[in-house]
Amino acid sequence: MAALKNKKPESPTNFQLLQELCQVHAPSGEESSLQTFLLRYIKKASEGWQTKPKVIAGAQLQDNIILKFGKPRTAIFAHMDTVGFTVRYFNQLLPIGSPDAEAGTILVGHDSQGPIECELEFDKDNHAFYKFGRAIDRGTSLTYKINFRESKEYIESPYLDNRLGIYNALKVAETLKDGIIIFGCWEEHGGGAVGYLADYIYKKYTVRQALISDITWVSDGVHPGKGVAISLRDRNLPRKKFVDKIVQLAQKSHIDHQLEVEGMGSSDGGELQRSPVPFDWCFVGAPEHHAHTPHEKVHKHDIETMIALYKVLMKEL
Repeated sequence: MAALKNKKPESPTNFQLLQELCQVHAPSGEESSLQTFLLRYIKKASEGWQTKPKVIAGAQLQDNIILKFGKPRTAIFAHMDTVGFTVRYFNQLLPIGSPDAEAGTILVGHDSQGPIECELEFDKDNHAFYKFGRAIDRGTSLTYKINFRESKEYIESPYLDNRLGIYNALKVAETLKDGIIIFGCWEEHGGGAVGYLADYIYKKYTVRQALISDITWVSDGVHPGKGVAISLRDRNLPRKKFVDKIVQLAQKSHIDHQLEVEGMGSSDGGELQRSPVPFDWCFVGAPEHHAHTPHEKVHKHDIETMIALYKVLMKEL
């Protein structure tokens, strides 16, 4: 379907918050640092939001966060974690999720001996190693060094997947009256949190439909600058009746959007589908170039349409 061009969403004032989100070191399994950042931000920023949410966090939810606004009908799921590497033995690195970086990429982290800034290397069998002036503690996580770039049309930075999904959820939160926002863990490395989070909000608030605030790919059918992508399917198959409703609302809103159809890739939606809770879900997100590399790149118009469409969907679903 051609993107609709009758309505231009209001542009976010700046991307300072997005840059700050990208800077937080939080690969899968180490989301606690981003949880701390978000709880601090939400406490301060929510004073100016249209509806102040109930914040649910603590040991019972591990490092996840639930924000409950008014009388919720729909949940937004945005995962907090990123891809990266874990230090093994003899300078070896194991992937966290599916990082895709070239030799020479700068990796950063911190162990018992202090801060780390090292270089990624590969052997002839494509096994990953680090190059550094000393041994790094076993189990230390390393992530891409952030180089956040903004041009007239694009944002480029490591970890727009999924700090941009979080940014979207926080922008929607500013005017959200009724709904739930969930910041979850482990998505990049196989999941593990969404099932019990879905069970919690289903039993507590009878919420059983969700939008997946995540980042997808630029492809032969999804192009940069043409609007947010609504995924009709990926490796998983959402219920068509629910997805059709989202497409109809997008068409009615006259916000630029594109319809995505893929046979691979997954998201928190896959975990929802495999959970014992009867959830409807749909992935709605901006497309990016160079996924899981240090050079992820997203068109600003696609960010703006993502935020605008989420505001419509959370009101109308």
